[in-house]
Amino acid sequence: MTAQKAVDALTEAEAAAELARLAREIADADAAYYQNDAPDITDAEYDALRQRNAEIEARFPALKREDSPSLRVGAEAGDGFAKARHGVPMLSLENAFTDEDVADFAGRIRRFLALPPETALAFTAEPKIDGLSLSLTYEQGKLVRAATRGDGQTGEDVTANACTLKDIPAKLKGKGWPEMIEVRGEIYMSKADFAALNAREGAAGRKTFANPRNAAAGSLRQLDVEITKSRPLHFFAYAWGAVSAPFAAAQSEAVEKFAEWGFSTNPLMVRIETVEEVLAYYRSIEAQRAGLPYDIDGVVYKVDRIDWQQRLGFVSRAPRWAIAHKFPAEKATTKLVTIDIQVGRTGSLTPVARLEPVTVGGVVVSNATLHNEDEIARLGVKPGDVVEIQRAGDVIPQVLRVVKAGKGSAWQMPDVCPVCGSAAVREIDEAGVADVRRRCTGGLICAAQAVERLKHFVSRKALDIDGLGAKQIELFHTQGVVRAPQDIFRLQRNIEAVGLPPLEEWEGFGKASAKKLFAAIDARRSVPFARFLNGLGIRHVGQTTSSQFARGFLSWAAFWSAVQRAAEGGPASEGYQELTGIDGIGDAAARALVQFETEPHNREMLDALLEEVTVEDEVPAASDSPVAGKTVVFTGTLERMTRDEAKARASALGAKVAGSVSAKTDILVAGPGAGSKLAKAEGLGVKTMTEAEWLALIGEA
Repeated sequence: MTAQKAVDALTEAEAAAELARLAREIADADAAYYQNDAPDITDAEYDALRQRNAEIEARFPALKREDSPSLRVGAEAGDGFAKARHGVPMLSLENAFTDEDVADFAGRIRRFLALPPETALAFTAEPKIDGLSLSLTYEQGKLVRAATRGDGQTGEDVTANACTLKDIPAKLKGKGWPEMIEVRGEIYMSKADFAALNAREGAAGRKTFANPRNAAAGSLRQLDVEITKSRPLHFFAYAWGAVSAPFAAAQSEAVEKFAEWGFSTNPLMVRIETVEEVLAYYRSIEAQRAGLPYDIDGVVYKVDRIDWQQRLGFVSRAPRWAIAHKFPAEKATTKLVTIDIQVGRTGSLTPVARLEPVTVGGVVVSNATLHNEDEIARLGVKPGDVVEIQRAGDVIPQVLRVVKAGKGSAWQMPDVCPVCGSAAVREIDEAGVADVRRRCTGGLICAAQAVERLKHFVSRKALDIDGLGAKQIELFHTQGVVRAPQDIFRLQRNIEAVGLPPLEEWEGFGKASAKKLFAAIDARRSVPFARFLNGLGIRHVGQTTSSQFARGFLSWAAFWSAVQRAAEGGPASEGYQELTGIDGIGDAAARALVQFETEPHNREMLDALLEEVTVEDEVPAASDSPVAGKTVVFTGTLERMTRDEAKARASALGAKVAGSVSAKTDILVAGPGAGSKLAKAEGLGVKTMTEAEWLALIGEA
């Protein structure tokens, strides 16, 4: 994926298009990996996607999408198990790929904590097991719940299955454990056990697994506990979530406690005090990789001191105090058979390489992304060529280069949509630069866009209408009874209006299932702010951005009023400034909202939809905090903590951190050197305070 145009050469329009593509591909890959236990790309490919996404966001921070992969963990829990909410979010890890990345990680920690060079910064280091993350809740020393990661907030309750593993104690041994603790670690299957399991499954005529990770995940997530019991699963403990009381001062000490309490821990974990030693450990583990009894895909480093971990805190999807140093991507060569075009819900035309199946890193690959026509031209690739592909993580593979050219002629990107026949064009931005993506101009008249938008609207991360999935949407659209989101809530009326039989008489439905579907639709006539906004499918306004807007405005009416004022007055208007004043929101999201609002058919759709549903106000987080719901701006030089640390702490207390001062700002925290922001705040009558006064207000003086 990174083999296409270099990040530092991208225009803003190209970067925005790339981020949209990456968000889509990574979301699809997450669903395949976490929900289906059947990844369709390699770990190396997945890591390459995420790395490119991070690099583009770093260069164009204003373009960061709310559905950015950097703000998301895993995928939602599946339907086969009860849901289990984690006491503390179960996040993922950021990745490092080079020695420089690791040095930068250590440097960021030193800057965040303002550590002088002479202060030692110790880490723990351990192999990164390629398995399934699991959280085990113990109360009074007894196991009461086991949950998968899920989307980081809510996982699947697999307690009965977890109780069959010998490595998971039903009751903690020893002493000193807290009254309540979530012990976290990794479920895995050894290479030898995996080979034996596949041999048995194959001999019995059953489906075999692609790799030990899939086998472990599939074995734990069995609805029949006896199947899980028959599978050779293991568990390493290495972390914790919610805990009723502190139990260790360091990461290394905590893992020692786990061993005392009866858990298996990785004997290869070490405590290291310099970056040089960290890198030497990485090379040692890489050399041992092939001989280890289990699969690993890198090494994990964590700041050892827990008080420093607490100060460092978290970004949206990962802790600041830990990182995964991944091993290099795996590659293979195969023949490119043909190139197909997929049309996304925003109209983007994406070329996909269909390959002669080839095994890369233990996974059979038959498809690879080609991204866009510029990438195809750069590679000079066409059907019939022998190509090298790379699988960087368990996500969609990418074509790296042509190894041997075939005899066919150069491939041309179509200039019409293969679905509706409308013109497919490359939009020109304000700077006169062509968008990297070619898009169908058909809009909602294009079946691919309409259907994909409707699928998104009812998806789990949007309205989450039970029983209304992709197949049902396609059926209702084909029958002409659901053409726009509001039609979902008028389904019964629309069926009658076009003269079709009642839904209970349709093939695949019955009286009970039809009644259940209508009840599920009615249950979503009241919908949370963030889900509703995400469901609209506006470019650059995904799940994360929708949540940021919900927390920033709290009510839909206030938010959409700002959008309308931004559309009327442009970038200099107060409404536009309200949108971009939310920390983490840039011009891309604001412009997309304005563009959406100015389209008459969008306004008509939204008005009709709001006649059918009520958008719930967002409930402010941390309501017992003295700054919950307040808009806070930091300026000048802070002396007790870094600016990043101050923002992170304010957000954790439920405050809305903004980057600029406006009439809606509640508090300006001004350190030495405060300039124009302080003057503006005083002119607007905004309450200002020193760093010391701020710390006293939040109880940390």
